[in-house]
This record gives sequence, C-alpha cells and structure tokens, in this order.
Amino acid sequence: MEPRNGTQIIEFLLLGFSEDPALQPLIFGLFLSMYLVTVAGNLLIILAILSDPHLHTPMYFFLSNLSLVDVCFTSTTVPKMLVNIQTQSKAITHAGCITQIYFFILFGVLDNFLLTVMAYDRFVAICHPLHYKVTMNPGLCVQLVLVSWVISVLNSLSHSLMVLRLSFCTHLEIPHFFCELKKVVLLACSDTFPNDMVMYFSAGLVFCGPLAGILYSYSKIISSIRAISSAQGKYKAFSTCASHLSVVFLFYCTCLGVYFSSSATHNSHSTATASVMYSVVTPMLNPFIYSLRNKDMMGALKRLFTGKP
Repeated sequence: MEPRNGTQIIEFLLLGFSEDPALQPLIFGLFLSMYLVTVAGNLLIILAILSDPHLHTPMYFFLSNLSLVDVCFTSTTVPKMLVNIQTQSKAITHAGCITQIYFFILFGVLDNFLLTVMAYDRFVAICHPLHYKVTMNPGLCVQLVLVSWVISVLNSLSHSLMVLRLSFCTHLEIPHFFCELKKVVLLACSDTFPNDMVMYFSAGLVFCGPLAGILYSYSKIISSIRAISSAQGKYKAFSTCASHLSVVFLFYCTCLGVYFSSSATHNSHSTATASVMYSVVTPMLNPFIYSLRNKDMMGALKRLFTGKP
C-alpha cells in the first residue's frame, strides 16, 4: 500500500483494550453500566437543582453545568466504543475521528475550567462571606461560564484544525478506545512539530493555569479556616468545599496519572486503561461525591423522588 494523504483517508482503527473476543462482552457490559450510571446520576443532579429553589445559588449553578459537561464528556467516547464492540468493528471515519478529538478536548477543558470557577466561588464564600452575594451575582456567574466555554471552544478548534493539516500513511491503527489527540498525531507521516508546540502551549494554558488558580484559592481558604476560632466553625467552613476538593483531587490525580504512565511505559493498552479513570470513572463518581456528602442535595433529591415540597 502506498502512503495516503489525510484528505483521502476513509477510516482509522480503534484497537481498544483487548483483541480477545472472549473479553468483549465483559468490556461491553462494564462500560455500558458505567455510562448509564454516569448519565442517570448527572441528570438527576441537574433536575434536582432546577426543581429546588433552595439550590438556585452560584455553587449549584456551577455544579449543574459541571454535571451537564460530564454527561457530554463521557458521551463523546463511550457510545462509539460500545457500537464498535456490538458490531465487531474497530473503524471510525476520518471525519468522525476529528469530531471526537474536538468534543473530547472541548468538554475535558471545560470540566477543568468549571472546577476552577467553583474553587473561586468557594474562595469568595469563605474568605469574603460578607461580600459573597454582591460579588457572586448572577451576571458574573453567567459570564464566568461563558468565558470558560469560549476558551474551551477556541482551544479545541485550534487542535482540530492542526490535525486536519496532517497527512497520514498506511499505519492507521490507534492503540486506544477513542481518538486521543496525541495518539493520532503520532500516526502522521508529515511534520508534527507545529502540533506538538500547540499541545505544549495548550497544556500550560488550560491545565497548568486553572490548576494554579485552584491551588491559590485553596491556599487562601485554608488560611481563612485556620483563623476561625471555634472547631464547629472550622468544620462548617471546610464541609462547604469538601465535595469540590474531592472532585478536584480525583480529576487532577487521574489526569496526572495518565500523563506519567504514558511517559513511563510504552504499553498503549496500559495508557488506554488509565485514561478510563478521568474520562469515564471520574464523571461517574462526581454525582455520588456531591450528593452523599451534601445534605441540601440529598434533600433536593428526596423531594424530587417523592414530589413533596
């Protein structure tokens, strides 16, 4: 076979986790279960927040947006993988692959920015409680979410357009369960230096930047909590951000785990398995973390199911 230009490519092949036919039903059942739990859990969070006037606050406004993004984030990759397993096909079209890259980066980065916005919300609530209602007004909350969307869309668009300029050769097998940007770029037989530069710059902008913002917010939050005299006051202040801190820890630890595992090993299947943690498991666990540790959310969910005010 002769090398083919990127514009002539019909499809890529997603190798997934295992080529053993005996494992395919197990993988299908596991991921279908996780996907259904993710969608149901996050949609319940959104419905509970929309239906309960007590939860019409900045913190829950950001949480409802995070839940919506988590559903979209998981829906970008898992349904296609389930269809491929069911049809016993590994193929994804060139257009489908670029589309998957676009939306995966979009919702992944948006998740990142929303966690940062939520950290800022907790910072204002704990460090400047008297100014909270004035500072975190509805207009600012909407602006913060819109800015997060705009930056995420532009960042994702830049990566997708950079991939479109690449030419690919005959080896079009992606050792992953979705079109992961770095894996696709490695398959190119044209110059990928501009793509690498965009990836490094983007990592600094949309990963390190928000992480620095979260760390700064929590450093101020911890200082404010330490200044509270009563143990009950400290516990109450910490409990308001415990759920968010748990989600931040889970998200960033799994992302960093994937990065270091891919750097330390050349086993592509291990990297794909590690990627499941932040792309599937974390969005699935978020509703449990925010509901089980939150009395207001538990009450809203109970009222949603019983129909009682």
